[in-house]
Amino acid sequence: MTRHHLVVGAGPVGRQTALLLAERGEGVTLASRSGTGEALPGVRRVAVDAADADALATLADGSVAMHNAVNPPSYDVWPQWWPPIAEAFLTAAERTGALLVTAGPLYAYGPLSDPDRAMTEDLPDAAAGVKGALRAAMTAEAMGRHRAGRLRAVEIRGSDYMGPGVTSAHVAAVAPRALAGKAVRMFGDPRLPHSYTDVRDMARAMVHLVDEPEGWGRVCHAPTNPARSSVETIADVCRAAGREPVAVRPWPRAMLGLGGLAVPFLREMRETAYQFERPYVLDSSAITERFGLAPTPWEEVCSATAASALGVERVPA
Repeated sequence: MTRHHLVVGAGPVGRQTALLLAERGEGVTLASRSGTGEALPGVRRVAVDAADADALATLADGSVAMHNAVNPPSYDVWPQWWPPIAEAFLTAAERTGALLVTAGPLYAYGPLSDPDRAMTEDLPDAAAGVKGALRAAMTAEAMGRHRAGRLRAVEIRGSDYMGPGVTSAHVAAVAPRALAGKAVRMFGDPRLPHSYTDVRDMARAMVHLVDEPEGWGRVCHAPTNPARSSVETIADVCRAAGREPVAVRPWPRAMLGLGGLAVPFLREMRETAYQFERPYVLDSSAITERFGLAPTPWEEVCSATAASALGVERVPA
């Protein structure tokens, strides 16, 4: 019999997860607030309020897994959005028995005491900021209920996204301008090493771990290529599209302070600014060694990112 999965959140990670599941012959329902969007082969789209536990449980009934790929619209709404949504997912997982697979960021770790250390899954969730502490609490609650036998859960964490359909992340946000041959500005020091995770690798990990009970009840890092500086990454994206690299300059640090007085996004960025002001390196060797998942080749990551920025299916080889 064909297994069924519920994917909630139709952003880049949710879409890639739904597509991968459908390609494997699984039944897939992709739920989002509007229920609309491009038609995806083999995927049923529906509308849902992710904070409605009853609605989630109804959609997940009979599913082998429910995938939380929800992405709130902006940082400033996290404290209001995430608690009821997280609780709704937990309640639905308890009621249905579906494995809860959560796509998560690295914020829960917070700034490491050793800025040169790579992030590994054995690190404690020690973030003190609002967003990091919120994500840490979500993880702790899910894993606590897993250990208590109330549900089954696994969390996949990745770094800043690149790849198909990504438009608003660190590199993707400036890629259109860079590909137009114009200099770009980025937060922090763009010369420092920074990890970037392809959304397809997030999806591959979320799908693969459904059938790996050894990975349940823990955090796993998505396959991620070795860290490169943002300067190098922008240059690689440009070259992937046959364009010359452009200058990459930092925004003045004062912009977060002064701009934050009027722009909520900049105000919220103060908490996560450390991610771009020191090395930010994700170690994903554990998922490669334990489950055989390696990252998408870097050249393909950059090509897909360039294609999305140019609004084309693929860039010429």
